[in-house]
Amino acid sequence: MDSTLPSSEKTDSIVLGMGCFWGAEKRMGEIPGVISVESGYAGGDQKNAGYYDVLGLEKEIRFGKSDLRNHAEVVKVTFDPQKVGLETILIKFWESHDPTQGDRQGNDIGTNYRSAIYTHSDAQTALAQKTKEVYQKALEKAGYGKITTEIAPLRNYITAEEYHQDYLKKNPNGYCGLGGTGVKYPATSPDNASAMPEKMPPAERLVGADLNAERQLVVFEAEDCAFCKKFKAEVLSTWQSEVPIVTTLNPNVPEGWTLEKALFATPTIVLFEKGKEVSRYTGYNADKERFWKWLGFRLLTPEQRQIAFEQGTEHAFSGSHLDEKRPGTFVDPITGAALFRSDTKFESGSGWPSFFNPVEGAITEHKDTSHGMTRIEVRSASSGIHLGHVFNDGPPPTHKRYCINGNVLKFVPDEESK
Repeated sequence: MDSTLPSSEKTDSIVLGMGCFWGAEKRMGEIPGVISVESGYAGGDQKNAGYYDVLGLEKEIRFGKSDLRNHAEVVKVTFDPQKVGLETILIKFWESHDPTQGDRQGNDIGTNYRSAIYTHSDAQTALAQKTKEVYQKALEKAGYGKITTEIAPLRNYITAEEYHQDYLKKNPNGYCGLGGTGVKYPATSPDNASAMPEKMPPAERLVGADLNAERQLVVFEAEDCAFCKKFKAEVLSTWQSEVPIVTTLNPNVPEGWTLEKALFATPTIVLFEKGKEVSRYTGYNADKERFWKWLGFRLLTPEQRQIAFEQGTEHAFSGSHLDEKRPGTFVDPITGAALFRSDTKFESGSGWPSFFNPVEGAITEHKDTSHGMTRIEVRSASSGIHLGHVFNDGPPPTHKRYCINGNVLKFVPDEESK
């Protein structure tokens, strides 16, 4: 590189494969001193190829119809060496994916998702090998196998289609790439400012025996994941559901429990029953109602789901809680949020539990023109489920009658009345 160039023009680059390039682009772009990150394809035999060419060739390779070497999905990281060293970039690379998985990364399987470092000089290759050896020792201490990352001179680099560039910025679909194995790169020199000291262990793995065996939610998070923070603020901060929930920065399944498939993004919320995954919700982007619907389909009976999600109605005098008179609170059966207090319940003779006033902020009202009638539908503000309707023929002081399906209410008696 010409030393007479001004410092603003002294840039370097390296090409890295970490599985799907969308998450890799985001991860590497977070490094201070990185100027740009471009998604592309590299390391294969084809000199001209696009996204569907790569996918098509991978299919042929899988069925033994081609001997060509396929490209890997990669990112070209351009950086200012005066602001960030290549070692720091490589440390972020190792920590941001699982380099031991071979031709896959999480749910993405194929040679096109292999881990790779493609270099343009002997110095880059030497540093890549050196950091690989250091990280291999850290992985072995954590119980991981051999690193499978391909380290080779760059060849046949192709810039990916425009719609793949800054994909997660253009399509904020609510997840961040999972932050690798959770194993930190050990600090080996003063230059490794971004590396965590070796004495600091990765996030502790959850132990299944410490969790609820019957039913347990686990939120798999990653550091600096904006969507994880949004989920915490909008859902976890007011969690009242009867289902216990726990968060973890360790990407491994709780010890002694099993997942149906590998995790690939955060946040991922997994529902376990008797130590086995029964359902999962991947990603979160201010879609609180969709999250509660996902959980509701696991918690509610078919009859309850028909009311909650399909605006159904139970037959008069057939639902729950019609004769419930104890002091207490009627709550949302999914979120656990309070809906009505029992001291606002009255005998309406309609055949459904009736109330003259909801808990403040607990419900929302919506115009309903179904069945040839114009009515006001009542939904739970916390989960969005259908509860019933409100009419103007109730007792004072409100003169309202909230006619609610008892089967989508859960009653929680006051402590003294239990």
